[in-house]
Amino acid sequence: MSRRPPLSEPERAARSERRRRLWAAGACGVGLTLAQAPVFAWPLVFVAVPALVVLIFGRAERREAFGLGWAAGTGYFLTGLYWVAEAFLVDIVRHGWMAPFAIAGLGAGLGLFWGAAAWVARRTGGRGISAPVAFAAALTLAEFARAHALTGFPWGLTAYAFADSPVAQTAALFGPHMLGFLTVLLAGLPAVAWLAWPAPRPPLRAALAWACVPAAALSAAWVWGAERRSAPDAPAPDALQVRLVQPNAAQRAKWDPEEIPRIFARLRALSAPAEGEPAPDVVIWPETAVPWLLEREPEARALIAESAGGAPVLLGARRIVDGPDGRPGWRNALLALDAQGGIASAYDKRHLVPFGEYMPLHDWMAGIGLGPLVGENGGFAPGAGDPVLRIEGLPPFAAQICYETIFPHEMPGPGPDQRPDWIVQVTNDAWFGASSGPWQHFHQARMRAIEQGLPLVRAANTGVSAVIDARGRVVERLGLNAAGALQAALPPPLPPTPYARSGDLPWMAAPLLALLAAAGAARAGRRRRAG
Repeated sequence: MSRRPPLSEPERAARSERRRRLWAAGACGVGLTLAQAPVFAWPLVFVAVPALVVLIFGRAERREAFGLGWAAGTGYFLTGLYWVAEAFLVDIVRHGWMAPFAIAGLGAGLGLFWGAAAWVARRTGGRGISAPVAFAAALTLAEFARAHALTGFPWGLTAYAFADSPVAQTAALFGPHMLGFLTVLLAGLPAVAWLAWPAPRPPLRAALAWACVPAAALSAAWVWGAERRSAPDAPAPDALQVRLVQPNAAQRAKWDPEEIPRIFARLRALSAPAEGEPAPDVVIWPETAVPWLLEREPEARALIAESAGGAPVLLGARRIVDGPDGRPGWRNALLALDAQGGIASAYDKRHLVPFGEYMPLHDWMAGIGLGPLVGENGGFAPGAGDPVLRIEGLPPFAAQICYETIFPHEMPGPGPDQRPDWIVQVTNDAWFGASSGPWQHFHQARMRAIEQGLPLVRAANTGVSAVIDARGRVVERLGLNAAGALQAALPPPLPPTPYARSGDLPWMAAPLLALLAAAGAARAGRRRRAG
């Protein structure tokens, strides 16, 4: 068997240089993670993005572009989604061994979107201004694809680096994808100084000149957003009094027969207003607040209604519903109970978590003999009803269960018959402990409020429960891993925002046109150099 000849010194140096570039790209991804919740070190965006543009369009060969983008994406998603491992540690004996494989697979798989973006950008852009334009456009289109492909997973969009800042207010104009496009485009402009200068180090003046553009744009967005965020939106004197209950039930305890009565008693006790508080107009419990099938438990429903003192109760619970084929199936639902404990309305979660709430390709896998591996019923089935519930005594609201709030494109439409007055999110983030996951989830909910111009209330089992106004401001909040209740007047809605009226599709023309413009500019530049 013949051996490969040893690498020459230049070949070894080139291989070492390629490895360093991959590690540097991965470090850029980690830097972008730190710009997200809960750290919010957003200035790192303006370091990591231009560095990544230089890596992709600089000395690296064209064929390296995909690997560099993949390394950056893998670094971003591995560190940004590490908390997914917490779910496997709830039952560590049975599922703990899966945690490293799940995180590695998730990070590397989602990194493919960034790899594809870098590949397209490098083949489209040149070494001048077309480089950051092509990269921003390609990454935005890749992130848009990530939000929709298969079942979609738009967690950790680049725009969310500004979720806790006034800049987030611009999402009311054009949504998170366009905000992400502008962020990456502006942050990448200083890379032009490095790419266009033939020497290893560009002059400081050129770099600072290019940096002035994103600095000016960021300042303008900050000032406009701060002005918008400071507008007074006081609740009306007769505004709805909303009471959110956070029982802080550990995931291990939720289904423990000995703990269930204690958790139920805690939920009921927290539903009653404290001395001096007004009576609530609605009480909201979190996702899967009780383990029973409440439709079959009238006594439990009566106790819940009694604890709310006559106010309707919104709570998450499981239920069994006949599907289109007539077969009964499990649903993850939000139930509305009236003052007598009757079920006034129900919403079944439509967008389920793959592998967490249902097993993709369950019927096919069961058909080839893998039924024991994927379970008997494949988990929950998706609902098909209207997410806007109309209940006597309450303004119409959009029901959102846990994961559904991460999808900006799935909010109700702006029409008078579609648009609700507020958003209700019930969630159980106990699976993810005290990690960054619940905080990321919370700040994405704030983005939905800004984008739609609607107040959002979220009841979370272990936190973060909050009342958020239509500009994304936190009116009241309960932190992580604390049992308690909060009560606040429901903030008023705003008129439909430009983004609520338009959605994403019209704005996606911008990165498409930018990609075409970058390709044209790069081609013209090559012709000039050739001529």
